Amino acid sequence: MSAVKDTHGTTDHGADHGDLKTYLIGFVLAVILTAVPFGLVMVGTFTPAVTAAIVLGIAAVQMVVHLIYFLHMSPKSEGGWNMMALLFTVIILAIVLIGSVWIMHHLDTNMMPMQMTPEAARNLP
Repeated sequence: MSAVKDTHGTTDHGADHGDLKTYLIGFVLAVILTAVPFGLVMVGTFTPAVTAAIVLGIAAVQMVVHLIYFLHMSPKSEGGWNMMALLFTVIILAIVLIGSVWIMHHLDTNMMPMQMTPEAARNLP
């Protein structure tokens, strides 16, 4: 018989399987982190750029809440390989997103036609 506790026919790899309290805490945090950006957008007290920045920040926090409370991600689970895979995914995603924004900005700056002034429009053949 193995020394590892076997409750569901699988071996325990150090993953913390949540209980009702953990799921309720995660649910309440997820609802709050959904309602706050909705309220910010509906009230419209900030400029669109500030509102977008706040919404993106809260979205990042909500992703962390989901990873911790619902997916049970921790440095202990699966011997740390889950966190390593998540870190690799975040790095690749950041490279792709930042690179895409950089390329689109470069194309917008250098490839878009210049504004035509009324004087230039009169000189067209």
